[in-house]
Amino acid sequence: MEIEKKFLIRRLPEELDGYPVRHMEQGYLCTDPVIRIRKSNDRYILTYKSRMGLEGQNDQGVRVNQEVEVPLNQSGYEHLREKTDGNLIRKDRYIIPLSDGHTGELDIFHGVLEGLVFIEVEFADSRDAKDFVPPEWFGDNVSDDHRYSNSYLSTCKDLSAFSIGKC
Repeated sequence: MEIEKKFLIRRLPEELDGYPVRHMEQGYLCTDPVIRIRKSNDRYILTYKSRMGLEGQNDQGVRVNQEVEVPLNQSGYEHLREKTDGNLIRKDRYIIPLSDGHTGELDIFHGVLEGLVFIEVEFADSRDAKDFVPPEWFGDNVSDDHRYSNSYLSTCKDLSAFSIGKC
C-alpha cells in the first residue's frame, strides 16, 4: 500500500544539484486501474496501481493506492512503450531528505509539461500522514486534485491545457 501527499512548491530547495536524481520516462497502458511503465535511470518497471480509501477514515488530502511493481528488461520496456496512450512523461526526480525524517520526491517535468514542479511524500500509515507538517518551502496540498496525477498528465498536450483542466 502507498500512502502519500502531493504538494506544489513555493520555491526550489537550495543546492538542488547536491541531491540524488533519477532521470525518468513513464507511459500509461491503462489509467483505470493504472498500468504504467517507467524507466528510472537504468531500471525498467511495470506498475499496477489502484486507488483505495482508508476504511472508516475520511483523510482528505491523502492519496492511498494499492501498488505492485514488477521489473522489466530494456527490450520489454521498449516494446510496451510503443503501446502507451498519450504522452510519455519525462521528468527529473530529486530525492530530498526532510528534517522530520521523511523523504520528498521532487519532480521537475520536461517536454510538454516543462515548468511543472511538485513534490510527493510517502507515509508509513494514515496517522503519520495526518501528523505531517510540510516544510515552509512546500506550497498547496494537491493530493485530491486529479490533474496532478501522472496518468492525467500523460493526456496533456501542453501546460496551458493543464492549467484550465482541459487535457
